[in-house]
Amino acid sequence: MREIVKRILLAAALVAMLAPSALAGGKLLLGVAGAHSGDLASYGLPTVNAAKLVADKINAAGGVNGMTVEVVAEDDQCKPELATNAATKLLSDGVKIVLGHICSGATKAALPIYLDGEMVVMSPSATNPPLTQSGEYPNFFRTISSDDAQASLDVAYAKTLGLKKLAVIHDKGDYGKGFATFAKQFLDADPSMDVVLFEGVTPGAVDYSAVVQKIKSAGADGVVFGGYHPEASKIVMAMRKKGLDIPFISDDGVKDDTFIKVAGQYAEGVYASGPKDFSKNPLFIEAVAAHKAKFGTDPGAFFPEAYSAALALLNAVKVAGGTDYAKVCEALRTSFVDTPVGKIKFDAKGDAEGVGFSIYQVKGGKYVQVQ
Repeated sequence: MREIVKRILLAAALVAMLAPSALAGGKLLLGVAGAHSGDLASYGLPTVNAAKLVADKINAAGGVNGMTVEVVAEDDQCKPELATNAATKLLSDGVKIVLGHICSGATKAALPIYLDGEMVVMSPSATNPPLTQSGEYPNFFRTISSDDAQASLDVAYAKTLGLKKLAVIHDKGDYGKGFATFAKQFLDADPSMDVVLFEGVTPGAVDYSAVVQKIKSAGADGVVFGGYHPEASKIVMAMRKKGLDIPFISDDGVKDDTFIKVAGQYAEGVYASGPKDFSKNPLFIEAVAAHKAKFGTDPGAFFPEAYSAALALLNAVKVAGGTDYAKVCEALRTSFVDTPVGKIKFDAKGDAEGVGFSIYQVKGGKYVQVQ
């Protein structure tokens, strides 16, 4: 892997000789990498919008250390192979700070390129614990909590519902399987609860009736799902159509309005964990109002986390006096910044201090916080 990354970096370096630097012409380039098209674009496009809004706000106030912020977006469709392409392109463009990626698998694939290129990366949504906890990527930060905390909350909530026999289903990906594995660990540690089925499904399949039948045959009184909304919507619809009306509890990959639109009436009652509700934070209110004014719509999933990440990255450059890799990383760990998700800085691992998850349920066609 390292040899491949070195070859990519060499090629990128040759291109970079002809490309403008991150500070060229009085501009500070803010890279934004994520799913900007495809099935998971509803997760990635809000991040692009957030970056643009923060850039507009900062530029209106004079920029960062006199530099104008310019957003440079690269689409990875949440696919690892495209994520490495996006990272390489941002490196060759001279970008030093990156907002992204969105999905954990894509983030994991791109991080070696960013690390060797001494680029600072911050994700609003990549929750896989090893991304920070392994200590392998000191250049990686995130404005969302990790899947172990999320899985713990979901299992605890399942217990309050009186569930005892859980089917744990996942999409086999870094994010989905990682979340499901943590959920299984917490369930196994509780003698009052049993995992009666632990099963992976293939993303993009047309029909999930086989796994639904397994859930029914296992005698499960509830389902915990790790993955994203395309698979979750199909599984829930198949369950309900087969008369399997048991609680369905999932992660922040499902807490998205697209899930409700696709699953329709079958989405009612579904539980999903997601970032805490920051809707009373004045900066959150300001950011949402700015989104409505510029784009004419409510922002989507992970918007406040993305907006906060953009503010944190640009504040770090300001504190560091430039884009020096070590200085920007140090500034992120030592300098507080006010954001829509609270006043934050980052711990030694790169996790934002003070953020966390809540439980939501679909009621009347909308996700409503229940814990």
